[in-house]
Amino acid sequence: MSKEIIVNVDTRETRVALVESGRLVELNVEREERVVGSIYKSKVSNVLAGMDAAFVDIGLERNAFLYVADVLPEMDDEFPSARKDTTRHVKIKDVLKVGQEVLVQVVKGPRGTKGCRVSTRISLPGRYLVLMPEADNLGVSRKIESESERDRLKKIGDSIRPSGFGLIIRTEAEGRNDVELRKDLDFLLRMWSQIQEKSTRIPAPGLVHQDLSLIYKTIRDIFSSDISRMIMDSPVDYEKALELIDLISPKMRSRLILYDEPEPIFERYAVEAEIESLLRRKVWLKSGGHLAIDSTEALTTIDVNTGKFVGSTSLSDTIVKTNLDAVTEIARQLRLRDIGGIIVLDFIDMANAKDRQKVVSALEKELRNDRTRTKISHISPLGLIEMTRKRTGETITELVTETCPYCQGRGRVESAETVSLEIERQLRRASAESQEDAFLITANPDVAFHLIGSGGEVVEEIERRLKRAIYVRSDEHLHIEKFDIAPSELQEMEKHMFMWEPGDTVDCEVVRNPLSALPRASAWLDGGYLVDLENGGKYVGKRVNLKLKELHRSFAIGEVVQSTKAEKQGR
Repeated sequence: MSKEIIVNVDTRETRVALVESGRLVELNVEREERVVGSIYKSKVSNVLAGMDAAFVDIGLERNAFLYVADVLPEMDDEFPSARKDTTRHVKIKDVLKVGQEVLVQVVKGPRGTKGCRVSTRISLPGRYLVLMPEADNLGVSRKIESESERDRLKKIGDSIRPSGFGLIIRTEAEGRNDVELRKDLDFLLRMWSQIQEKSTRIPAPGLVHQDLSLIYKTIRDIFSSDISRMIMDSPVDYEKALELIDLISPKMRSRLILYDEPEPIFERYAVEAEIESLLRRKVWLKSGGHLAIDSTEALTTIDVNTGKFVGSTSLSDTIVKTNLDAVTEIARQLRLRDIGGIIVLDFIDMANAKDRQKVVSALEKELRNDRTRTKISHISPLGLIEMTRKRTGETITELVTETCPYCQGRGRVESAETVSLEIERQLRRASAESQEDAFLITANPDVAFHLIGSGGEVVEEIERRLKRAIYVRSDEHLHIEKFDIAPSELQEMEKHMFMWEPGDTVDCEVVRNPLSALPRASAWLDGGYLVDLENGGKYVGKRVNLKLKELHRSFAIGEVVQSTKAEKQGR
């Protein structure tokens, strides 16, 4: 089975796709500050004896949750041989108090209204090893099945493990020698020393160590010997990746390839079309059946239906064939959408116990390809399988969509940021196909904010990369997912797009800009032209007279000079 990694790097988003035998099986997206895996110096804000937990301030918008078990040196149940007994009677008030400073690591990212979950049990993953300071154990990944290889790696681990540290030997260490493992250990020990030194200098709450970028983690965790090639479309990140590969796995250097074709990389390798299907509830199977995937706050359900498949022999054979067909696609969708937590699989009822066991065995086999830990139960008489998959943050669906404002939260639409990124991709495609030197983009105001950026830095970067003039205008009547891209000549645009000059005074309503901090605010002039107001914060929701200071293609810079007559009378 051929495996490839496709990397797309844009100005505000990095996307990494894992493709197996020509099909997308994993998609990772990085947009914001990396949280999961990062280490913070925190301050205890509240100790909840009734929940045996505490809330700690790590400097983010919401306090993080620290459970008492995560304060104790208890090992992960993924490695039972490494688990050590701990006293179960310890209470949260015995180990933490309000105001106490604690070094914590984020193990689960924020989700919905919930903050991060953190632990004091720090773990630093390398390519071959996971280093656990203040632990005293040695474990080997369960995915290494050969007993002789496990014994060999344990002996190496025993010989190199420093006193006062725990080690977990990762799957990628299979077949590696003690020199390679020791080199990885030395790197992790230096990292831990730097973390300790920095934690003594910074005040709480504060970031001590930020987890590595998505591209770095991809090279560390996925770019192994079974990957035929990794293709990247960013020359800058390609050079950085080469430097990293030279350090950790020089033999893989020839498999890293720079993509420099004009066609977008995700379209060239048919990834973009598969990403669009991620937002669909219904997933068709090869047999003609389909899956229906629904998520709630508590769990995710996946329902298997025969759909258009009627079989050719008997009803029982048709049901088994559909269920087995569904197993492969379910395992793929779990990885692709990064679905975590409790999952209930509703297979079509099977009367024969052998058929039920056949489906369970097939599911167990498919899940072995999943790098994320899963646990499954036996199939119930109703044809249900309950399973769990480790969750560390938002699913892909949650990341790229937001609650629908048109149906009061009963469904989801693409977020304003996601639509702005899609516009940017379509602009890149249009610029490669068109000879025109300017483009007019009309979009929903929320999308236009993201496309222009705070202070215009986003649209100016797009212009620099495409070498085209970009005019962004908003239309409040447009659905958030709808937009228009119109090519034109620059001279024609200049004639028709500007109704004002620097120094003009205009009457308009001030609105909040979600990308700007107070006291800055914004206003939309006639025709959907954005004005960035340096002193508009206190006038949000009010009509004012503003003076235009600078005019750019997609935005202007202005200041409020006085409230309008109606506003003065309302005081």
